[in-house]
Amino acid sequence: MTDHAQDKGSWRRGAGGRHAVVIGGSLAGMLTAHVLAEHADKVTIVERDRFPEGPEPRPGVPHGRHAHVLLEGGQHALDALLPGFMDQLKASGAPRLGMPSDMVQWQSGHWFRRTAATSYVYTGSRGQVEHLVRERVLANPLINTLTSTEAVGLLGDASRVRGVLLRRRGEGAAAAGPEPEAVEADLVVDASGRGSRASRWLSEIGAEPPQEETIDTGLAYASRIYHNKSDNLGSDSLGYYVFPNPSQVYGGGVLPLEDGRYLVILSGLRGDEPPTDEDGFTAFAARFPHPFIHDWLREAVPDTPPFGFRQTSNLRRRYDRPGRRPAGFLATGDALCTFNPIYGQGMAVAAMSAVALRDVLTDPRRTSSTRRAQRALFEASRQAWDISAGADKSMPGAVGNAATNRVADRPAGWYLNRVQQRYPGDPVVGPVFRSVLTLTSPLTALFAPKVARAVLFGPVPETPAGPPMTRESADRRTSTPTAG
Repeated sequence: MTDHAQDKGSWRRGAGGRHAVVIGGSLAGMLTAHVLAEHADKVTIVERDRFPEGPEPRPGVPHGRHAHVLLEGGQHALDALLPGFMDQLKASGAPRLGMPSDMVQWQSGHWFRRTAATSYVYTGSRGQVEHLVRERVLANPLINTLTSTEAVGLLGDASRVRGVLLRRRGEGAAAAGPEPEAVEADLVVDASGRGSRASRWLSEIGAEPPQEETIDTGLAYASRIYHNKSDNLGSDSLGYYVFPNPSQVYGGGVLPLEDGRYLVILSGLRGDEPPTDEDGFTAFAARFPHPFIHDWLREAVPDTPPFGFRQTSNLRRRYDRPGRRPAGFLATGDALCTFNPIYGQGMAVAAMSAVALRDVLTDPRRTSSTRRAQRALFEASRQAWDISAGADKSMPGAVGNAATNRVADRPAGWYLNRVQQRYPGDPVVGPVFRSVLTLTSPLTALFAPKVARAVLFGPVPETPAGPPMTRESADRRTSTPTAG
């Protein structure tokens, strides 16, 4: 059985004119190309679309018009890859929200206390982040792009990938002829997204495709951009959010964008999707456990029609497992692991995966190999998968071959349920759980002695009775706890 272990080749520049091809020019693809440019003589990004001139959505990012947040783990990774990037993003107007102080939030029957921020997220558009990354990455003369071009297959065999088959799209494609062009490469990275066709390509060269794990709650959402007559949310908050859970399946929120407008997202489950017509979109928000978002929508002024999105299943391709797979091929980003977008993890994991690849390629103690790099990419996405997939397993109607809770999951599920009960108001549990959710602390941080004592023996703290429209003052005394 052949696997990645055969791949021992150097990736130092100048070793025979090394060429790397990255399939897909989204965030994961751009950052991967940036990393590879430190080790190859030439990097080619193959992209189906034409890149926009500015921070506009691209057809190749089907959820690009919808709400995105850049979690803190992703912020650290972007600054590690592109020094000063977060200062650049902030200077371009991207809103920075301190959690929980800047957000009016409801989850599992509780309003969050708006105490001092312990984590920060950016809520500007996906297009803005991608545009700034593109400007930085494509300034490197070693990186070139082939736009309006799609990959249609791999060159090589079950032992090694040696390049890609490419075909032009759109205007002028017919003149290029029906036969795809063969482009040789020492490394091919699939960053083509959720709809990756690499499993079929691998089968076509005699290799073994990865096993796939799926969990689908049937969640669907719709988004629309508004501006507010009073230029704020009627409070000192910067955003509103209602998080769905098994007993209250509707979700949604109001998040600020870089241009002073607000993006509103509404979500529901299979068979009860939010509508995309004028009246239906607003009426759907009345299903939330409190009318604060619905009331805001009735006063705000829409700037766009509602857009819907339905592809929200969790999907993980297990390239990390043994199999007859070739050296010289990697998968990253959504082509490797994609999450229910409601958790806002995609951009952060794309950046963290690029850092993981960089660390493998620069590790002086070990020879870099495709197999080692693929395992590192898997590990970079593991925590986000555990959070997203773990939460979605408990949602009603969840389906898929990874949707069943195992007996071994029950103790952890019991403990995490107690964590979530205390998360909105506990000064010990809240910051640690928030750091886990924003991918800056490992899941094991939830079992540190101080946290475990609060989870196992501490009461459930009292939380606000209604939406807290003002931040808590620094000298507010802790509320009287309730029995947990």
